[in-house]
Parts: sequence; C-alpha cells; structure tokens
Amino acid sequence: MLLVLRFSPKAPILDAQPWSRAVYASGGELLRLSLATDEQYRLWTPLDRLSKSYVEAVLLYEDKGFYWHPGINPYAMIRSIYATAFGQRRQGGSTITMQLARRLYHIESRTVPGKFQQIVAACWLEMRYSKADILEAYLNLTPFGGNIEGAGAASLIYFRKTAALLSLPESIALAVIPQNPQQRLVTGAENDGLRKARVRLWQNWLKRHPADGNLVADQQLALQVSSRKNLPFEAPHTADMLLRNPPSQANGKPVSEIHSTLNLRLQHLLERVIAEYLRTKLDSGITNASALLLDTHTMQVQAMVGSASYFNEAIAGQVNGVTAKRSPGSTLKPFIYALALDQGVLHPMTILKDAPTAFGAFSPENFDGRFAGPITAQDALIRSRNIPAVSVAAKLGKPDLYDFLKMAGVSKLQSPEHYGLALVLGGGEVSMEELAQLYALLANGGEWRPLTYTSGLTGNEGGGIRLLSEESAFITLDMLRQNIRPDTLAPARPPVAWKTGTSWSFRDAWTAGVFGRYVLVVWLGNFDGHNNPALVGIEAAAPLFLRMVDAIRAEHLDPGEIARKQPPALRKVEVCAASGDLPDELCSVRTSTWFIAGKSPINRSKLHRIVWVDRHTGKFSCAPSAHAEPKVFESWPSDIQHVFTEAGLPRRALPDIECGNTDQESGGPKIASPLRGVSYTVRVSRPEPLMLRAEAPGDVKALFWFVDNEMVGKSRPGETILWKPASPRTFLVRVVADSGSADSRELSVEFVP
Repeated sequence: MLLVLRFSPKAPILDAQPWSRAVYASGGELLRLSLATDEQYRLWTPLDRLSKSYVEAVLLYEDKGFYWHPGINPYAMIRSIYATAFGQRRQGGSTITMQLARRLYHIESRTVPGKFQQIVAACWLEMRYSKADILEAYLNLTPFGGNIEGAGAASLIYFRKTAALLSLPESIALAVIPQNPQQRLVTGAENDGLRKARVRLWQNWLKRHPADGNLVADQQLALQVSSRKNLPFEAPHTADMLLRNPPSQANGKPVSEIHSTLNLRLQHLLERVIAEYLRTKLDSGITNASALLLDTHTMQVQAMVGSASYFNEAIAGQVNGVTAKRSPGSTLKPFIYALALDQGVLHPMTILKDAPTAFGAFSPENFDGRFAGPITAQDALIRSRNIPAVSVAAKLGKPDLYDFLKMAGVSKLQSPEHYGLALVLGGGEVSMEELAQLYALLANGGEWRPLTYTSGLTGNEGGGIRLLSEESAFITLDMLRQNIRPDTLAPARPPVAWKTGTSWSFRDAWTAGVFGRYVLVVWLGNFDGHNNPALVGIEAAAPLFLRMVDAIRAEHLDPGEIARKQPPALRKVEVCAASGDLPDELCSVRTSTWFIAGKSPINRSKLHRIVWVDRHTGKFSCAPSAHAEPKVFESWPSDIQHVFTEAGLPRRALPDIECGNTDQESGGPKIASPLRGVSYTVRVSRPEPLMLRAEAPGDVKALFWFVDNEMVGKSRPGETILWKPASPRTFLVRVVADSGSADSRELSVEFVP
C-alpha cells in the first residue's frame, strides 16, 4: 500500500502555488523580482540550486532527524511538551514535514485537534512524497517576514544574489529567520535577535564542521543586507515585456528565472544619453525617445529603452515605443537600393534623375522642395532624395519593397495597392524591432534572423533566411558609411553606416545604423501622435544616435566589427563620373565604383558629344577642318538642363546644328503631362485647358503635339502648351521629336456641371 501511494502518479507538492519571477541581465544582475498573484514574493528554486551550506544549516537548526523520522519526531515532541509543562523556554517540536503541512493546508496547530491534524497531514506527505520533495517544498514556502516566502526570494531581497551563491554567514542568517521573523527580520541592519540566533547556530555548526573555525572572523562581521524597499527596477520596459510573455520550460510551464540578453552597462549608458539629450531639447518641445541596441552576430538585444521616463505620465512613459508601429520615413530607402543592386538596375555610381517626375497619379517631392538634377545612386541614398528612390522602386521586379518587407517579417502590412510607391517614403508602418532586424540583415551579409531578448533559449548564431546577396548587402552598407556627420561635416571615423527618416507631418524622427557589431535604432516623437516641426530625422534623431555611438565607443563597450571577407562576385571598376557608365574616350573625369559581376548594368557612356568649332568664325560644324578645333559638350535631357539652370549651374547646351544620325542618340521624348492612368475632369461652366509637356534628350530642339492624329501645337522640350478638349471621351495624345522619335498615351476626359 505504501509503495502504491509513493509511486502512483501525482502532482508536485506545490503545483498550484503561485510564484514570483526574477528577470536578470546578461551579467547576472537582478532587473526585477515580480510579486506572485497573491502579492507574495515567492520564487521557485529547485533543491539543487540552493546553497548546500544553507540546506545543511536549516536541517541542523530545524530538524536534525529529518532524514530518519516518518514525518514526526517523537523525541522532539516529548521534549517540547516537557519544556512547556515545567515552565522552561518554549521549544518547538514540529518537524520540517509538520511545518510544511501546516503552511500547505493552513492548519491551526496551537490547539490539540489542530496539532493532531498537523501530525496526520505530515504522515500523509511522507507516505506520498520523497524526503527531497518535502525539503524542497518547505524551503520554497519558508516565511521570512512580511510577504517574503522561500529561500529563493529571501536571498534575492536581502542579499541581492541567488540562493546558490549564499556564503556561510548568509546561509546561517537565512536559516534562523523563519523561527521568529518578526524579531529577526532583516530590515537593512542586523538586529540583536538575529545576531544571537546566528551565534547559537554557528556554535552548533562548528561542532559538526570544526574545520570551519577559520571562518569565525567572517561570521562575526555584521551582515550587509537590503530590503524590499530598494529592490532593483531596471530596464522596466524589457522586464515588463518578458514578464508578460515569459519563456517556457521543456514541460511547457513558465520559467521562474528569466535571463535576458541585456548588458546593464549599455542599458544605463543609453538611458543616461537620452536623458541628457532631451534636456537640451526642451525648448523645441521634444520630450520622448526610444532606442534599441542589437548585437548583429548573436541577434541578442543588448539594451532597450522604451521611453525617456517610465514613470512620467505626461509622456505616457509606460508605453513601449520599441514595439509600437510607426511610419519609418526614409529609413527603408537603403533596401530599395539593395534590391536594385541585386536586380541589376544600378550600381553606386549610376546616375539617377532628381527632377520633377510623375509616377502615374503619384508626384513625389523632395523634403527640401528642391531638385539636384543628375545624382549618383550613392548620393541619392545618403542625401535621402525622394524622387530617385521612387524612380528606382518603380523599376524593381520581384521581389519589390513590399515583397521584401513581408519576407523580412514586417507584420500588419495592408495590400500592395494600398501603399503603391508611397511605401518607399514611409507610407507603411514598422516597429523599431522590425527596423533593427532589417539593418542587421545588411550586417549579416543579406541574411535575415530574428532578434531575441533571452539567452540560452534560442540559437541565433546559425544561418537565417537569405533575402539579399552578400554583394548587395556589402555595397549598401558601404554607401551608408559615406553619410556625412552633421557635427563634423565628414563621414564618421571609425565608420558608421546610418540613415535618417522623418515621417509624414513631422510625427516621428528616426535614425538607424550599423557600427562595429551593433545595430542601433533611435526614435523621437510622441506616443499620442501629435506632430512637431522639430521632429526631423537629420536634425533631431541623428545627433542623439551619434552621441550614443560615441558614448559606447568611449566606454570601450563596442568589441568592434567582425572580420568578413569581401564577397567573391564583387569588383571595383572605373566609370565616367558624369554619366556613371563605362568611360569612352571623351570622358575626362573618371571614378571607381563597386560592381557585381553578372548583375550590375554595363553601358558605354553616351553623355559627351564632340562638335568642331572654327577658330576664326566661332561657328560650329559636324566635321573637322584645317581651321576647326574639337569641343566636348554634355548632352543632358531638357528637364535636367532646366534643373541645372534653376540651381544657378547652367550647362553649356549643344549647338543647334544638324549632324545627321549618330550612334550616340540617347533616347526620345517622354510625356510628363498628362499623367498616365489619370482621368481628367473638366467643368462645363468654366472649362480650363489641359497642359501638355514633355522632356527630351539635349539634341532634341522641337516637339510636335498631336491629339487623335491632329496637330495641336509645337513646343521646345520642357515647355508647356495648352489644349482644350471639345468633348468628354478618351483621346490619344502623341508627341513627336524633330529627330523622328515619339511617345504617346491615352487621355480620359470627363465633363461635369
């Protein structure tokens, strides 16, 4: 019968007991000890994770015969009754099993019936559970005064260490507190009751362990103790998140100890830099910030600041900005260029057009309202030009940016049609965690891996999901490293690859980047979403980002970048600086660029044209002569020539001469207005003309406009002519250049009252 009771299936003794949870930093520092659901500090600690000296001290003090009695100790009970009957100092006769039974079943043991009930319950426990199970349960329920129960919680609260690390003096102190926690309670200093009890137990200890006599001096020292009032409350947003969603054990139950990946020195450093920086921004109304620091090698979060001040209700400080979805502004642009590099659309020195451009019904503008004309892909990225980025995005095949974000785990995206090309400029929403994983993808050679906040539970050092080639990730980081620091007007040294972002209506200011082995993402804004003109990425977020980078390096907390080999398909090639193409004999200024073998575009430069000028008359000719000398001109399209002129940098135009066909033709006209795919509405009462405008290469001098094969006007490239439709219907608009090339599109017109 006893064997059946012992070995039959049963729940652990404390299976239904609510528990606290302890959250630790990566260095073992306590971040938070939570209360159990019954408002007790009670931390489950297995027997093998309790200090052996503590377990032995408890048995020596409470129940020397624990391992041989059946739940009750007759000798101890007779001794207790005798001492009480003859007026001596009251002595307890309860065994550890009896004390556990009293606490477990809430037995009032000061009455005779209660004592009998306690004895029966103790024997019942002994028949069903092993001595180790009973001792383990007792040590986890032992009262230590107030709402502190169990050695695990008591050790953390009083000595700020786990119960496995208790020293012998600390073990002896914890062993004597439960007999009289009110008089021996540790409240910041050792009182007389605790000191006397420690001395008595120490004397008994020496009888059993005489070799410990050399520790007498340590035992006589006053204990350095703490209390509940000053329990650590570190990294509050991370601790909140881990306590709400604790990792699970193999048996599916939540763990009692959560070991985070946070580096407490880095955590304190980022919190301090944010606080100091925001003090300088009070006049501009910037009061809140978040930051996330990630080790790209392990994908472990090293520091996370959810808000500038957790207890500041004015900024909703308990909201975690790291997990919130916000518009990322231009911080997604690097991935447009990375995809374009992989799809052979461009290389870093490819010349892009930064001029007024319409993409269907979408006509983006640059943040500063200006246009740079021809600009390299690298400069367009680090200067965050909107029009080139949208133009590149429009040329992408599959995957495009939307597909890429979906594959990279960005959640809650709406349909691609909802965003269109506006997704490039921050039209969607991402969290800081998702953005950090995207930038870590660049540092990890194009492989996406999930981040983690806990150590020892996931292995992230292996391979991930490849979303970009090694070459593309390498080049994109290299381009971002050329970004100019606003304080030094030069790229950061040691290098930092970083990008800023500003959301619509100035609600969010971002900076994200890679340095050493870290990814750092910084956000400034307001959790209620109200805008502030001061929330500009380069002006508000970039200085904070760079201060953090500088502070981490100054404290020698950056172990440095992991050495990586140059990807095998990567080459350096010489290109014409003005066109970004392979130089011809007319290109005098050349530069080098990264080139992905088999992917990057290979075109011969056709920008430069040679025209002969008579030295005596100054007239141009198409052929050399005895009195003529060659002159080299740049053949820019009309819209780029216009941008140059507006910027005060006019380019010398090609002479207006006809030299016949040439193999250097650079394309035909392109209609800029009307827009493709747009239906135009004309009011009958006040009809207004529609604008027709086209751009063309520099050698085109005249454009001829036709509507349904009827000529309606003539213009120069970039000039606008007006045309009034006679009826509501669909027209075919064509423009023909003097060279014979043409462009056309359908125009839908509706009449309304």
